[in-house]
Amino acid sequence: MTTTTADNVTPGVEPTPEQTRRGRRTALLLFAVGFGPMVLATIMFYTGWLNPAGHSNQGQLLQPVVPVQALNLETGSGVALADRFGVDQPEAKWLMLVTAGSCQKDCEQLLYLARQVNIALGKNAPRVGRAAYLASPPAALEARWSEEYSLMERLRVAPGATPAWPAGVNPANEPRILLVDPFGNVMMHYGTEHTGKQMLKDLKHLLKLSQIG
Repeated sequence: MTTTTADNVTPGVEPTPEQTRRGRRTALLLFAVGFGPMVLATIMFYTGWLNPAGHSNQGQLLQPVVPVQALNLETGSGVALADRFGVDQPEAKWLMLVTAGSCQKDCEQLLYLARQVNIALGKNAPRVGRAAYLASPPAALEARWSEEYSLMERLRVAPGATPAWPAGVNPANEPRILLVDPFGNVMMHYGTEHTGKQMLKDLKHLLKLSQIG
């Protein structure tokens, strides 16, 4: 029968230094097994380390990354978007987040792009979520939303808060797609100058590296 450090500790008795060290080693090992691949994948993507193909990202990379908490977005039911991400969230996904002001033609192009890229991921599609923050969408789009974008969650700014958008991102002036990793880092963004093929290439590469989300 296998015993653990906890099995060797008598209730009410302080563990020995050796038991404490063993417990710490076990905790570090469990962390490395669970989250080591996530950390390694992030390092590999940003630095190209151990990447013989010399992959270069197609989207606009953010350096440094921006924590999703800075966006101050929440769901329609008032749940903070940031609560879905982090090492303590085993169900965390990648997220394509469309951000726009009034959402005119360029914005709808990105909504369509995010949807088609998600579908094109095939078996990996469930690993990537879709959401949209639209400050003032036109009535015509609202009327078509449930039919054309029913699987894209709508987000809003938390009451009393203001989004701190990443450098180079200003939804009021230009719609963008923000890519958020399972850690909750806004790491890249795309616009109408990008194609679905380019975004799909980035996502496939990231999902292959990380095997998370």
